[in-house]
Amino acid sequence: MKYRIERDPLGERPVPEDAYYGVQTQRAVENFPISGLRAHPDLVRATVLIKKAAAEANMSLGRLSPEIGEAIVRAAVEILEGQFREQFVVDVYQAGAGTSHNMNANEVIANRAAELLGHRRGQYTVVHPNDHVNMAQSTNDVFPSATRLALLLGRSDLVGAARELARSLESKSAEFADVLKVGRTHLEDAVPITLGQEFSGYAACVEGAAAEVERSSEGLRELNLGGTAVGTGLNADPEFARRAIRQLCRDSGLELLPATNLFRATQSMGDVLAYSGAVRRLAVEVGKIASDLRLLNMGPRAGLSEIALPAVQPGSSIMPGKVNPSIAEMVNQVCYQVVGCDAAIAAACEAGQLELNVMMPVIAWNALHETTILKAAMTALRERSVEGIVADARRCRELLDRSTALATALSPHLGYAVTAEVAKESVATGRPIREIVLERRLMEPDRLDEILSAEAMTRPGVAGDRRGTGTGS
Repeated sequence: MKYRIERDPLGERPVPEDAYYGVQTQRAVENFPISGLRAHPDLVRATVLIKKAAAEANMSLGRLSPEIGEAIVRAAVEILEGQFREQFVVDVYQAGAGTSHNMNANEVIANRAAELLGHRRGQYTVVHPNDHVNMAQSTNDVFPSATRLALLLGRSDLVGAARELARSLESKSAEFADVLKVGRTHLEDAVPITLGQEFSGYAACVEGAAAEVERSSEGLRELNLGGTAVGTGLNADPEFARRAIRQLCRDSGLELLPATNLFRATQSMGDVLAYSGAVRRLAVEVGKIASDLRLLNMGPRAGLSEIALPAVQPGSSIMPGKVNPSIAEMVNQVCYQVVGCDAAIAAACEAGQLELNVMMPVIAWNALHETTILKAAMTALRERSVEGIVADARRCRELLDRSTALATALSPHLGYAVTAEVAKESVATGRPIREIVLERRLMEPDRLDEILSAEAMTRPGVAGDRRGTGTGS
């Protein structure tokens, strides 16, 4: 490999000759060979959008020459269109606050802008990474602003995937509306429910969590751009933030605002933590649903088998014919990872000191990672599992008829103690509730059938109450 020699305040370093990044990025590559993970694509996009908006704001203020400013804008546009993405090479785990990521962007844009002006890479006499690309900025306002912007760029896809999953679950709720089954609490038999009612609860859980993600993301719209190092705005024109953010709104299609308190938005990542907490809630709701689907599918001969999930791949390397709930299992794993990401974010948000949170790189990566994997997992769950679920109505009814929980409907008519004795005898002998009640002459057959209607038990009211609710209304 051929190299060029570049210099920074620490001295000289060889940089790959064909690289668009420069000496500070090269030092970061050497210093942080940690994970092999690179900046999330949305973080790169958000950072470059900020660099473009900053150049346009500085040109409009007369602080950046049109020639240099337009070259920076052109270089940024090329990156936004997908070029030079391989030049963002700094590991996720890097120096505090994201200085290495910010300089990686500054150097790539500066070298490409210089090239567009007819100069060689690595010669920063015409376009300088700090003096021109980073004008009126600091890592301390660029990186948190880019984090917020990147999360907003991915929010609609996450919320959209959640709502599509909710609609799919609601569709199954309608399809299964007449499938009677035994309910379960504590993993024990409970009173009857329909499979449709069960799925309607799943749909509402996902929809409610999606709405919370939307609400929590509102705080991300406030950017501390223009606050520079500590929130005072040193070295930035007083008009810079307003103009740059106005340009960001145009470029991103998002409603963004200058932070009402630059010091808060510079020292705290609490807005990201709130968003991550909502994503965690969504993951917990989806993970619980995936676990329930695995339980309801359990079998096919020695388990519940109330539903059948679509077979997507062979389930065993040793047991021929075995099929596992692979999609739901994957979803559970993703949801556990999201909880872990949120825990890392919470710890890192608390670890900020005084005027800055230097743990921003790990906060950004985890927040963007959890968003990405949860969106993909929900899409796979919907497309490859939920939409193909088939209910076994006969199996559901079989388990319902064997359940002693049907006795619950007798309690308002016979009293709790007598009903408990009937249920206890049914469990001990295996005889049906109806048979024991008739044997003890506790109720007439017609009246008993009216009260023990499983359909009536899935509606509000007292089963068999002839005063306006239940079967006898």
